[in-house]
Amino acid sequence: MISAKDLKNPHVVRRDLLASLVVFLVALPLCVGVAVASGVPAELGLVTGIVGGLVVGLLPGSKLQVSGPAAGLTVLVFEAVKEFGLSTLGPIVLAAGLLQVVLGLARFGRWFRAISVSVVQGMLAGIGLIIVLGQVYAMADLEQPGSGLAKLAGLPGLAIDIVTDQEALTAFGLGAGTIAVLLLWPKLPARARVVPAPLAAVALATAVASLAGLRPAVADVNGLLNAIDLPGGAEFSRLADVAVIGTVLAFALIASAESLFSAAAIDRMHDGPRTDYDKELVAQGVGNTICGALGALPMTAVIVRSAANVQAGATTALSRVAHGLWLLLFAALLPAAVGIIPLAALAGVLVHAGCKLVPAKEFGPLWREHRGEAILLAITAIAIVVTNLFEGVVLGLLLAVVKSAWETSHVQLTTHELTGGRVVVTLTGNATFLRLPRILEQLEKLPQDQPIELDLTGLRHLDHACRVALENWARRHNNAEIEPVTIRQ
Repeated sequence: MISAKDLKNPHVVRRDLLASLVVFLVALPLCVGVAVASGVPAELGLVTGIVGGLVVGLLPGSKLQVSGPAAGLTVLVFEAVKEFGLSTLGPIVLAAGLLQVVLGLARFGRWFRAISVSVVQGMLAGIGLIIVLGQVYAMADLEQPGSGLAKLAGLPGLAIDIVTDQEALTAFGLGAGTIAVLLLWPKLPARARVVPAPLAAVALATAVASLAGLRPAVADVNGLLNAIDLPGGAEFSRLADVAVIGTVLAFALIASAESLFSAAAIDRMHDGPRTDYDKELVAQGVGNTICGALGALPMTAVIVRSAANVQAGATTALSRVAHGLWLLLFAALLPAAVGIIPLAALAGVLVHAGCKLVPAKEFGPLWREHRGEAILLAITAIAIVVTNLFEGVVLGLLLAVVKSAWETSHVQLTTHELTGGRVVVTLTGNATFLRLPRILEQLEKLPQDQPIELDLTGLRHLDHACRVALENWARRHNNAEIEPVTIRQ
């Protein structure tokens, strides 16, 4: 929240207002681009950005995080709009927001930090791959296939269309040029980089298209008020649908995880107060509840805008609130400016953003040092591409639990023979059903013509399945003329 003390300090106010302009310039093309890629009117992305600034910016949680429409939810929103219709998006977002508020009030915010980092990275990588695969079609002003596998299968045909169709080639050139500017911009002198890279890339592509007399596809702009469609009772009745409930859960889970992981990253970038995760989760929920009531896109805290906020020198929440005000003024006073931006350029921005979600540089070291985590990341990402976002994340979470259970169920079996031929078998560690095949395999190799004592006193944990299996083995292992195996617990 903004304190009166901060507002009385002209140095703080001046610095944070300047930072807010930087964040606004970064957020503007991303708000529009995410909306278009999600299959909704461009203005709805601006509505979410405005709510993220003016509402969430005033709530406690993180002082420097900036919220708005995120590339990470693009795939899920696109699928929801395609399956349930744009009119149902508002109730879905509103219900997800209310769920976030409840989770925050119940102090579940801190538990999102317990989600496996590899699953989150795999989720973001899968989302990034879907964004890239989809937006390369948008770069050529062509319709993208529905599923991830269809997008992959359609790439050869896309290449042929680009080469043989002059309009597709022109649009793709604008998108590729946008990506080139984004890649080269960080290498320019600091004075030139005062303008944020996304804004510079989109502005240059728009200027080239205008000066060259090109006619690429552009966003359909109807004005802010015309784009807002308040959901009614009929739309809210769709929340009783099981498929819609699953989408609500996916929205809430993914938006919360992305926001709180972003908070952890931003906390490492500054020396100010740390994020209160429960309050931040409530703030994100309030923002999504309002966005849902307005029929707009869902929001998360966005690392790109948040990092720009910190790097621009912001120290209070004034910067993120003011950036929402600049978005509101732009949407109210200059809506037609959005209608001249080539969709191919916005697609180029999202292809670049999607590539940054794929942890290509981190995968090699992760594979060398923690191979199991790398496999978990890859499986989650591939599952998202092959199936869908929700099923891919659920699979990743289940595999993370199984992996954790497997790694913690270490058990060691040792044998030594006492004087007189008695064999003592000692089990130590954690004996669970996951290790049962290995345990029984070793026990069944023991001689059947000697007295055997099974010592379980060194076990920290023995689950029911293991206990029953060991008792059954003890009863039937030795020959009839030898005394049965004894168990010491």
